[in-house]
Amino acid sequence: MENKDMLQMAETAAMKPDYSAEIAAIIRSSDAPKTIMNKLEDYHGSDIANVVGTLSTQERKRFYRVCSADAVAEVFEFLDEEEAGTYLNEMDIRKAAAIVSKLDTDTAVEILRSINKEKRSLIISMLSSDVKKEIRLIASFDEDEIGSRMTTNCIIIHEDMTIKQAMNELIRQAEENDNIATLFVVDDDDEFCGAVDLKDLITARSSRPLEELIAASFPYVYANEQTADCIEKLKDYSENIIPVLDDANKLLGVITAQNIIEAVDDEMGEDYARFAGLTAEEDLNETLLQSMKKRMPWLLVLLGLGIVVSTVVGVFEKVVAQLTLIMAFQSLILDMAGNVGTQSLAVTIRVLTDENLSAAQKCRLVYKEMRVGLFNGLMLGSISFLLIGLYIMLIKHKTLVFAFSVSGCIGLSLVLAMLVSSAVGTLIPLFFKKIKVDPAVASGPLITTVNDLVAVVAYYGLSWLFLLNMLHLDA
Repeated sequence: MENKDMLQMAETAAMKPDYSAEIAAIIRSSDAPKTIMNKLEDYHGSDIANVVGTLSTQERKRFYRVCSADAVAEVFEFLDEEEAGTYLNEMDIRKAAAIVSKLDTDTAVEILRSINKEKRSLIISMLSSDVKKEIRLIASFDEDEIGSRMTTNCIIIHEDMTIKQAMNELIRQAEENDNIATLFVVDDDDEFCGAVDLKDLITARSSRPLEELIAASFPYVYANEQTADCIEKLKDYSENIIPVLDDANKLLGVITAQNIIEAVDDEMGEDYARFAGLTAEEDLNETLLQSMKKRMPWLLVLLGLGIVVSTVVGVFEKVVAQLTLIMAFQSLILDMAGNVGTQSLAVTIRVLTDENLSAAQKCRLVYKEMRVGLFNGLMLGSISFLLIGLYIMLIKHKTLVFAFSVSGCIGLSLVLAMLVSSAVGTLIPLFFKKIKVDPAVASGPLITTVNDLVAVVAYYGLSWLFLLNMLHLDA
């Protein structure tokens, strides 16, 4: 069923029409400005946003002049902030200010942050006092705080209003705000009281008290909370819009479903970068030096661990010299240990999204992962014992005792390495979480390198103990 759904999604994506050529042709045409604007109104802002980057600077400038500030602002909502900042720098300062004033406040702040300080000051100086106030409010929060992602695009009513007054206020505010599906209620001190669903307001009798419509248990977040923490809090709710409060419980703005999706995407991107051994995400526009600075810290750590692994191999030089055949199976042990550790890491990171995890639950997680590692190791170790033993005996033409002694050592090493690696893959992120460090920094490369060390010690240590000292084998 899942494969069928994925196939249908792929077919839908393939069938989605591409309007890029049509949109570009309209912008490049010699039609009158009004004709061009009317034609572009038939296309979604996202489709136009995909085309803007393919235009020349002169063609883009024509697009800015032809279209209204509202139309260009709609397109800018679908652009990356760096890209939008570049386009903002290309246009007349008055047009730029007009466009910024039409954007959602959070989007405007992100775009303004990406342009030079001088032009940013000029644009802000040309905005209305209300827009300036909103932009400065959102810009006052750090990028990691949920307040930096909120918008003031919402409907606010007072708890002492009647149904009729609330409807009139909705109509008045809807001229400037399009997030009208949920109305937020405040008291005389602007403290958040709850929310009213638009449908309930429309269908309510005018004589009914407004307080009966208010959902006092509506979810909310505080503006200075970390975005990552808010995502965990909001994922259990299906609301399209969530109020954002200050420390005095006053309503500052809202975070929309789109904001939440973008926040999740950013968090996943950051976690993916850490899993890849990067200190931050990279993009195509970064310089060589910027990319090197992001990659070098983890690479230096991993280089140090790699040297330790190589040093340990050097300690077992006598084992390698006397049993050169075992070198052929080193990668098997290392790869399996790394794979098991990475699997345990992924499971642990997922479980640690629950902030209320108790010490007993953490212990059960470690026990469970080690048990999985042990039994998987026993199964794979047994298969390796049989297959590698036959390979050494039949292909390498060694004696039965020699072949299955070596394969037995390999199988036992595999069991031990997978057991310890599953524990390492679980304990390292738990340790990072304990010391208040994002457990995602316990990245794949780090776990893999640590498990390489575990596998090397297990493999060559057992080979030295059993094959050389106990069985006295020699290649």
